[in-house]
Amino acid sequence: MPSSANMRGALFMATSMAGYVFNDALMKSLSEDMSMGQAIFLRGIFASLLIVALARRTGTWRPLSVALQPMPFLRTACEVMATILFLTALVYVQFAIASAILQALPLAVTVGAALFLKERVGWRRWVAILAGFCGVIVIIQPGFSGYSPYALLIVLAVVCAAARDLATRATPAGIPSLFLAAITAPAVAVAGLGMWIWDGSIAPVTAIHLLKILGASVFILVGYQFIVMAMREGDIAFIAPFRYTSLLWAILLGILIFAEYPDWLTILGSATVVATGVYTLYREHRLTSRH
Repeated sequence: MPSSANMRGALFMATSMAGYVFNDALMKSLSEDMSMGQAIFLRGIFASLLIVALARRTGTWRPLSVALQPMPFLRTACEVMATILFLTALVYVQFAIASAILQALPLAVTVGAALFLKERVGWRRWVAILAGFCGVIVIIQPGFSGYSPYALLIVLAVVCAAARDLATRATPAGIPSLFLAAITAPAVAVAGLGMWIWDGSIAPVTAIHLLKILGASVFILVGYQFIVMAMREGDIAFIAPFRYTSLLWAILLGILIFAEYPDWLTILGSATVVATGVYTLYREHRLTSRH
């Protein structure tokens, strides 16, 4: 029987993934009427107000000097880069394809742990990682009519998100997860403002836009908060596969909202990435349990 900590972690991970995917869907919808920089900035203002107020109310706010400690600072910087790269690409890439590429994140985290944390990775996991990255290439479809060069930005976003997750694991447990979310949201908002200024366009904001921005703010708060809680709870080998629930949400929302139906190459590549990711996590769990 899985431990209660594992079950909580799995629930936190699934909740976080749903929050991120619903946020992404609303942001992609907003980008049809305004620049992504404007959308990121406006969402960032709402999200920052919500998260900072919640952190202060719950007593989890910390001095800003804590945000400048190496791991919190690195985590925030990586989150900003991952967000900007992913949402920029999302304007041009099908919703389900973008989410499918993100499923390579656990594989990227394993590679990062081997390279930077000196964790041992056996040949079986290296083969699985290589197969998983081949699955990403199938999803991107270079040389086919459905190929978009913006998909490469999502690959870079995966690298940044992997660095974020490794930094999260290395962040002292005494720093509350809500505080980490509270310093991330304003940083992303500032990056969005820079994008908006660079773009130079100003779109009128309607009541519908405001509702979407508020909804995205709430969902990104859910994503920020629960991903940190998940990474700090239980056995990561049990919890991490629940990250793949985001792909189910992405396919469903892609069909219902954007009328985007994944083709067979996307499905094949996604299945390859998910299968190799789950196998990699399984092998990691087996090796860890022996020691």
